[in-house]
Amino acid sequence: MVTLITGIKGSGKTKLLAERVNAAAAASDGSVICIEQKCKLMYEIRSRVRLIASEDYGIEGYDAFYGFVCGICAQDHDITDIFVDATLRIGGRDYDALALFLRKLTGLNKNITLTISEAKSELPGEIFTFCEEIQF
Repeated sequence: MVTLITGIKGSGKTKLLAERVNAAAAASDGSVICIEQKCKLMYEIRSRVRLIASEDYGIEGYDAFYGFVCGICAQDHDITDIFVDATLRIGGRDYDALALFLRKLTGLNKNITLTISEAKSELPGEIFTFCEEIQF
């Protein structure tokens, strides 16, 4: 299942994401992954969570981002949850490519939660037919 935390910059998305990461780490019997552009959440999330800075891997665009996530999943079959902060900073503001990326993520059969710094009204409506949105 793919879940989106949407909202404008400064609306509390990252704080909510950190809370959900820590809750997943406490409840999971497997691995929990958190991907962000830069390692800003290092002190907010549990040390049990694998924190990955996407900038260290030169990810440009959603095709590369999807391949990166698939590589992480292929390396560790015990992953239960994947969290992504600042999705648009990592993949870009091409909303059609974002929609395709999110559709592909649904096929991975993992609990995936992403923050998107944009108002829901600005995003393609089709995204919400296969992704769940967290209201906060």
